[in-house]
Amino acid sequence: MSDRERTLELIDTQSGGDVSRIVTSGVEPLPGATVLDKARYLQREGDGLRRLLLSEPYGDPAMSVDLIVEPSHPEAQAGYIIMEAMGYPLYSGSNTICTATALLQSGVIPMREGLQQVVLESPAGLAHITAQVTDGRVRLVTTQGEPAYVADEGLRVEVPHYGEVRFDLVWSGAYYAMIDAARHGFRVTSTEQIALTAFGDAFVRAARPELRQDHPELGDVGPLPFAHFMGPVTRMGPGRYTSPSATYVHPGVLCRSPTGTGTSARLALMARRGQIREGDSLETVSPRGSRFVGTVLATTRVGDYPALHSTITGSARLMAHSRVTVDLDDPLVEATDLEHVLSPRRGDVTAMVRP
Repeated sequence: MSDRERTLELIDTQSGGDVSRIVTSGVEPLPGATVLDKARYLQREGDGLRRLLLSEPYGDPAMSVDLIVEPSHPEAQAGYIIMEAMGYPLYSGSNTICTATALLQSGVIPMREGLQQVVLESPAGLAHITAQVTDGRVRLVTTQGEPAYVADEGLRVEVPHYGEVRFDLVWSGAYYAMIDAARHGFRVTSTEQIALTAFGDAFVRAARPELRQDHPELGDVGPLPFAHFMGPVTRMGPGRYTSPSATYVHPGVLCRSPTGTGTSARLALMARRGQIREGDSLETVSPRGSRFVGTVLATTRVGDYPALHSTITGSARLMAHSRVTVDLDDPLVEATDLEHVLSPRRGDVTAMVRP
């Protein structure tokens, strides 16, 4: 291998159709006392890694990337930094489901039959995970991560070509603008995906300048990244509900899954309105037909905000184990903020993971 070439080892996974690329080797240890510190260093000094793996010819903006790093919290077995088209979300349900499944099924974290508890450290804090393992395969993953809270209600913005859009702002690992889909003529179906993406793009561009970018505990979390389209809620039985849902990721991506953090945000908003209570569940269904189940747990507080703990249940599938060669002299590779974070030697992911 040339001294201008570097190697990244990846496990490609998908949850609900959303692809997460788990980077297990090829990145130098990042400075920082916590996973949040490491994520902010990467965002500030090494964003070339995100752009490389989410852009042609190496990837696609609709994917996500999860970099395995050493955890700082004594309870965590591994840390992970989430990268998407919009930047660096501090928590993500689908990415957590994918990362846990990849680490277990690849043997990085030893897998056991039955219900297995795993703790991962995201930039937002700990994700407590229960994996259901049957016949040597992770069948379901339930994750409890960042508590969600309603930050602002009854907001309005004038969107060019669409008119006035009313929305609520909810934090669930990132800020979500929660939009009533029916108010704008959407049923959140597969035939509306292009129209939902166009609407989401115009909305986020119009809404961003006036919205908060701070979190009471995490500080500056950046401009609005997500819009979540809420369809009507149908009662399926005692304490069980379902709703068509779609999440737009800026710029230009409509998620294939209904998204875990989008579902958590929906639960927080429903609880605020008295529409759902502890122990109840909501199954969100994306325009592609994939499903997550969110379950309401106990209330808590985040700063001055009443907040809600919840779990998200879904499944992931492993699609590929690959070794990517990065030629630093390739004109399609922006090496300026990439070269120093790539390791010239092959690493071992098990060195970063606690048993």
